[in-house]
Amino acid sequence: MIKLNKLVYAFGVLVLFTQMAFSQAVRPNVIIIYADDLGYGDVSCYGAKKVATPNIDKLAKAGTRFTNAHTTSATCTPSRYSMLTGEYAWRKPGTGVATGDAAALILPGRSTLPLVFQKAGYKTGVVGKWHLGLGPQGGPDWNGEIKPSPLDIGFDESFIMAATGDRVPCVYVENRRVVNLDPADPIKVSFKEPIGNEPTGRANPELLKMKHSHGHDFTIINGIGRIGYMTGGKSARWKDEDMADIFTEKAVSFIEKHQAEPFFLYFSTQDIHVPRVPHERFTGKSGMGPRGDVILQLDWTVGEVMKTLDKLKLSNNTLVIFSSDNGPVVDDGYHDQAVELLNGHTPAGALRGGKYSAFDAGTRVPFIVRWPGQVKAGVSNALVSQVDLLASFAALTGQKFEASTAPDTKDYLSAFLGRDKKGRDYLIEHAGAFSIIKGDWKYIEPSKGQKMSVQTNTELGNSPQPQLYNLAKDIGEKNNLAEINPEKLKELQVVLQEVKEKKR
Repeated sequence: MIKLNKLVYAFGVLVLFTQMAFSQAVRPNVIIIYADDLGYGDVSCYGAKKVATPNIDKLAKAGTRFTNAHTTSATCTPSRYSMLTGEYAWRKPGTGVATGDAAALILPGRSTLPLVFQKAGYKTGVVGKWHLGLGPQGGPDWNGEIKPSPLDIGFDESFIMAATGDRVPCVYVENRRVVNLDPADPIKVSFKEPIGNEPTGRANPELLKMKHSHGHDFTIINGIGRIGYMTGGKSARWKDEDMADIFTEKAVSFIEKHQAEPFFLYFSTQDIHVPRVPHERFTGKSGMGPRGDVILQLDWTVGEVMKTLDKLKLSNNTLVIFSSDNGPVVDDGYHDQAVELLNGHTPAGALRGGKYSAFDAGTRVPFIVRWPGQVKAGVSNALVSQVDLLASFAALTGQKFEASTAPDTKDYLSAFLGRDKKGRDYLIEHAGAFSIIKGDWKYIEPSKGQKMSVQTNTELGNSPQPQLYNLAKDIGEKNNLAEINPEKLKELQVVLQEVKEKKR
């Protein structure tokens, strides 16, 4: 009996340790490093030859590099909204590219990606670009408490810029307050009419250190014309050259602070969005002008995060995702020699289009997942969408979410972990026009929009005729097969319409 009791005890201990090990394995720290406007062909592990990204390449070499991963939209606000909410942005009015003073687009009371982690006992933080609105209808109080903020939808800590680097207000917001604000110099912001008497790029071009090519000619901050008008808040204004350092420092600090407990960090970089103003350490180093230099800066940022994980011995239990919010754009409003100095570099790789486009370069983006011991090194051709991160991480952490507020997210955890090589049956993309990818086929619905963006020189993918492409044979979407494949065209049209009507 004593021997039997010892055997039972030993077995119980073994089971306990096995359960503990499994529990630790399925409760990794999670970091999403989300680049801005980074194209499918902008990093060397995806084929770039003119610029080297060794830290991103190292991440890919140790994890799974996806070749068929997509955002839901070809611009930043809607793709970020979809990823964090599990709902296609086009289902919610007002989720186009947000102004700097937009009210909060994601409101309390709904399921969100950070809330999934928070309910699982994780410490949650966001660092970097937000661009999903802040405050109540009418916009935030920049001089007081900013609410709603990321803290109200699942994040415990927040250090962000409200919108983009090229939009006012050009200040950082930590939790609910503007950083370093002098109450005697209150901030005022307008996107409708001029306010104050500060110089603008339009009226005072001689004060600019970076000229604008289109738009971006309102209030000058740090020698750069912005979208929108701003006055006040001088002590709180950022210096663009230091932004990558500051955001990286905050991200590293969050990791260090929470190293002893599970954490989720959404690290949303400004790079490589305009204005491209690299730190002097990177200026001139790429040979491709500021756009190439900020790719190097972005790669450094990734390296700093990974070095921190190594230093703290957190690498083995941290799942890292690296991706982008949409495809590339070269001239997006400033004369920074991005076009002239491409030197044969192809930001979209073999894809057609770019940011703003219904063609695949608008939404097919770099996507890398690294989790040592859980994700095998290699390449996956699985069809995956960022909208599915919410449901997939809910599955990973054993959490439930409210499907009525997150209707489009599905559990594809096995695909994200590189185990399911197929992924989604289909996915939906939006760039003014809707499109659907199902298997090897892509359908773009007819649209009356412009075919080319004159400002950015981007093919927008709009056509009054239906477009059907076989991506397996024609990844550049050059041969429209709609007329000769009416059955496949009809099949995709039906599925797309059912999704738009919420029947699937």
